[in-house]
Amino acid sequence: MIERSLHLLAWDIVADRRRARVLKAVRAFGVGGQFSASECAFSPGELRELWHRLGSLVDSAEDRLLLLRLDPRARIFCLGTARPPDLAPFRYFG
Repeated sequence: MIERSLHLLAWDIVADRRRARVLKAVRAFGVGGQFSASECAFSPGELRELWHRLGSLVDSAEDRLLLLRLDPRARIFCLGTARPPDLAPFRYFG
C-alpha cells in the first residue's frame, strides 16, 4: 500500500492560460478544493512529479505557488460545500 500525505496547494497565477494549465495538472492529483487552492494526497513520487510539472508551467517572476504539508493529527474543519479528504489507497473510476 502506498502511503500518502495530505497537502494544501494554493496558487496565484497571473495569466489565464497558465492558470488553466496549473489547475488541470493539480486536478490530476487533487482531492477537492476551490479555484486557487486544492487539497491533495501525495505519495513522495507523485509530489515530485507534480512539483516538476508545475515548475515548467509557472512564471517564477509573476506567479506564486504555496505547498503546505498538513499534520495528519490535526482536525480538519470545513464550511460550506467543502468535502473532507478521501485518503483511500485506491480509487476506482468506472
